[in-house]
Amino acid sequence: MEFVVVIPARYASSRLPGKPLADICGKPMIQHVYEKACLSGASKVVIATDHQKVFDAVSTFTSDVLMTREDHQSGTERLAEVVDLLKLDNNTIVVNVQGDEPLLAPENVSQVATLLNESTAPMATLSVAIEEQEDVFNPNAVKVVSDINKNALYFSRASIPFDRSAMMGEQSTLDLTPFQRHVGIYAYRAGFIKQYIELSVSPLEQLESLEQLRVLYHGYNIKIEQAHITPQAGVDTPEDLAKVISYLQSNHA
Repeated sequence: MEFVVVIPARYASSRLPGKPLADICGKPMIQHVYEKACLSGASKVVIATDHQKVFDAVSTFTSDVLMTREDHQSGTERLAEVVDLLKLDNNTIVVNVQGDEPLLAPENVSQVATLLNESTAPMATLSVAIEEQEDVFNPNAVKVVSDINKNALYFSRASIPFDRSAMMGEQSTLDLTPFQRHVGIYAYRAGFIKQYIELSVSPLEQLESLEQLRVLYHGYNIKIEQAHITPQAGVDTPEDLAKVISYLQSNHA
């Protein structure tokens, strides 16, 4: 099985300006992500940016960097441009890895690619078990429910599935076993990425602010299974960045 990894690296970030270039133990964050992705078994790892500063920094450690347009409305639109620029075959598996995950587990990249490869679905993703009750009720922790064949049934910021007994007060403790949190790593067939951006926006994705609901709304399957390795948190804020630096320093001491 061959697959390509694409890492979008936008320069602008409201909470952490110039995020891809944030220094982590002497390397820009995007280099950490790139090096982890290269350990996944991908045939090619490409960084897609919209800013000359990022392009120049990335060019110091790899030639696999593309300049993409600044006016994309979503990460998937940027991905579609990359598919065109690389002239990828429609059946090529493309894994989209976020550029703000310097602690990325390479095993999860190969897992999601394999999950897609072994199915006829156009798209695949991963989840993790929810271990804290507060995450069940936290709208920033996106929940997902799936069927017996590893097809996602629905993604939501609401508490799904709804445990009637526990949540309506008939029993005091909430069993966390059924709850899965979605992990934002996706594998696509290259041809579907171009189809996807032509699909009409769905009312569900607008309500929940979850782009993947467009796929389910239009009747396509998304394969999902639990990640073999629980992913570390990504970097959104200066506090997140400090945590990652501390983690790396303590693990390499």
